[in-house]
Amino acid sequence: MAIIHLLTPEYPPKVGGVADYTRVVARGLADEGEDVHVWCASDGKAIAGDRFAVHPDLGQFRRADLAHTGKCLDAFPRPRRLIVQWVPHAYGFRAMNLGFCLWLWTRASRGDDIELMVHEPYLAFWEGSWRQTAGAIVHRLMTVMLLQSARRVWVAIPAWESMWKPYTLGRVVPFAWLPIPSGLPPPDANVVGALRTKFGAQSRPLVGHLGTYGSLVAPLLMAAIVEILRQPRPPRVLLVGAGSVQFRASLLARHPEYTDVIDSTGPLDALHLAAHVAACDLLVQPYPDGISSRRTSAMAALSLGVPLVTTRGRLTESLWADSGAVRLAAVGDVDGMAGQVEELLRSPEPARRLGEAGRALYVRTFDVNRTIGALMNASRRAA
Repeated sequence: MAIIHLLTPEYPPKVGGVADYTRVVARGLADEGEDVHVWCASDGKAIAGDRFAVHPDLGQFRRADLAHTGKCLDAFPRPRRLIVQWVPHAYGFRAMNLGFCLWLWTRASRGDDIELMVHEPYLAFWEGSWRQTAGAIVHRLMTVMLLQSARRVWVAIPAWESMWKPYTLGRVVPFAWLPIPSGLPPPDANVVGALRTKFGAQSRPLVGHLGTYGSLVAPLLMAAIVEILRQPRPPRVLLVGAGSVQFRASLLARHPEYTDVIDSTGPLDALHLAAHVAACDLLVQPYPDGISSRRTSAMAALSLGVPLVTTRGRLTESLWADSGAVRLAAVGDVDGMAGQVEELLRSPEPARRLGEAGRALYVRTFDVNRTIGALMNASRRAA
């Protein structure tokens, strides 16, 4: 039995994609017989039924927290395999925690095997914003330090590899693509049926959106929903997830005429999220940089076989168009997105085929078992 240490900036009950991902991976590795230890911030907690340890010793990622975590890790036998979930803005210190990167470099120099799972790479340089420029410079310095520590780098989307490789500074570090799976369990069919009745899906199609309704997605989503509801036979709309209640209020403040056809759920646990997504006839998921393999909300739709209409952008991999598993419109093409929705709602057969194609793509490319297999194979090759 191997010992695997997962280091993460967020963990349940905190809501977030990295938190959900870490738990799903930890659970999958533990189910395969690995001895898994999750090291997280002070608000992370173990969940009943999970067969792995959760250590909230990273605290607030301060020097004392790191020193304490280091002593705890030293109690485990070598070689210690540390898989770090990397999101540069999530480790405190206003997204510039150079001390954390130095701590990892020190542990690597003392013999720990450091692997990085890059969920997001670094800030972009924005013209005219000195704070953004300063942050982007520090993020690249952090990247260099991390790459001098890492034995292996996993990336959530292929684009991150091309962005990070120049910062290896000639050091040979293997990169590999490790897509993000869905964290949602299979829902109860009876619950799904009851939700369809509750939200009026018996009389009108139900178009859903799953997300956190952040500032980059919200304008795209609002424009898409308004255009969709202008159809001759408009559907009902279900907004799912944390932030949905506030987004609905914002939309209705501008378009009160849609009060009776838009519902929202607010935060839900994973099982209820799955049931609400499965109750929808299709999901509309606009992303400002396009769909990519790191989008857990898209993975939720695919894993449950719910037809997906989404956006094509600068980070969209070719597999999305090649597979025919989703309907695509360019970022900002509101008419194109609404047209795709209208076409799918007009006839159930294309929508059914799209949902099946999405589910098949998920199983062969994104399923968590593929993630677990890749991590375990890497461990065997290292041994």
